[in-house]
Amino acid sequence: MPSLTPWISVPLFALAACGASSDRSDDLPQNTPDAARNQASDETVAVRQSTPSPSPSTIGNSISPETSSPKALTKTSCLADIGAAAAARRVAICRDVSPATHPPCNAANSCAMIEDEIARSCALFDGKGAPMQGCGPAPKSAEAAAAVVRRYYAAVDARDFDTAWRQWGSDGRPGQTFAAFAAGFAHTRTTKVVIGALQPGDAGAGSIYQPVPVTVESTLDDGSRQRFSGTYVVRRVNDVDRATADQLRWHLDSGQLKPVPLG
Repeated sequence: MPSLTPWISVPLFALAACGASSDRSDDLPQNTPDAARNQASDETVAVRQSTPSPSPSTIGNSISPETSSPKALTKTSCLADIGAAAAARRVAICRDVSPATHPPCNAANSCAMIEDEIARSCALFDGKGAPMQGCGPAPKSAEAAAAVVRRYYAAVDARDFDTAWRQWGSDGRPGQTFAAFAAGFAHTRTTKVVIGALQPGDAGAGSIYQPVPVTVESTLDDGSRQRFSGTYVVRRVNDVDRATADQLRWHLDSGQLKPVPLG
């Protein structure tokens, strides 16, 4: 595996779900021979790409699912991940709080998808009467912002790339196709995140920005391991008139990660 280049700067595009631009940027590690595509796709996890390096004219174009590893397209169910009893408890909470007619509260889905539906549902009822049982951290809290980062990596680890994609907002990762996003994890076997101490967030331009310090570890399908440390910024629109439910939910806004030595 090639040596790691400490930083690559990639511009952050405005999140369409928020209707506002951002002047933040992502700093990404160059960790594989296909780092040019990592730079184009703006992904922050240690990954290897599964397709040949593109020419500059094709960088950022959609990558066909047929070129991805079959393993990368196979989701891990919540049932398989945490067992029948624990999965059943999460499903029961999901069904209790979700107002959807056909919510994704099924143990055959990833735990991240179930948790995402719980968080979405709890955010809809935030401030409307007593908190619902099972909702966890208050939807406006820093802990709820950190939960977005946890769900993101839990979804990636379960290869539920649709749920991971939606942690960037209802329209997914800005400036990147979903196919390219999913293909970027084709050779990632496992990934996990540890959240650091949360500091108070910042407010500005009608939004709240919550920094979430992280340490991320990945294992690739050749058995090699990588570790990154840095900070994600999670964003939600402040309580303003005509803000939509999606805008009021926390979502990933930007990230700065750099490689660190494995202990």
